Amino acid sequence: MAPEPIQAGAALDGGIGCIAEARRRAAAFLTHAQQEHGVPVSARALDLTQLVVSELVTNACKYAPGPILMDLRITGALVEVSVWDSDHVLPVARAAEPGRVGQHGLEIVLAVAEAFEAHREPVGKRITVRIALADVGPAGHAAG
Repeated sequence: MAPEPIQAGAALDGGIGCIAEARRRAAAFLTHAQQEHGVPVSARALDLTQLVVSELVTNACKYAPGPILMDLRITGALVEVSVWDSDHVLPVARAAEPGRVGQHGLEIVLAVAEAFEAHREPVGKRITVRIALADVGPAGHAAG
């Protein structure tokens, strides 16, 4: 019998404070997975997961009215972060502009992600990002 998946979900109101709440929930989820299930989670993975959660939830708050749904799941050696919001417009990374201030969130997410998916749903869209739980070097081998 396969072990139960390690997962958690949260409904966020989209208001002030939900970005910090999402980051706290993501950190608590990974800490729980590590302490209660023995999942190896590097400090880097914890930081990157909170960064990705912050960027995705920030964009949802900025561009989509109403609630936000966040799902977290451990899939093998990855943590999967999935964020749903009510806006149907899919995100697009912008071309590099040295003078641009802000609007680099998607670029950052794409730089740290092992995988990125964005798709429309009957209402809104869902963005899913996968992040390695262990530190991985440029050749794909465990680092340090």
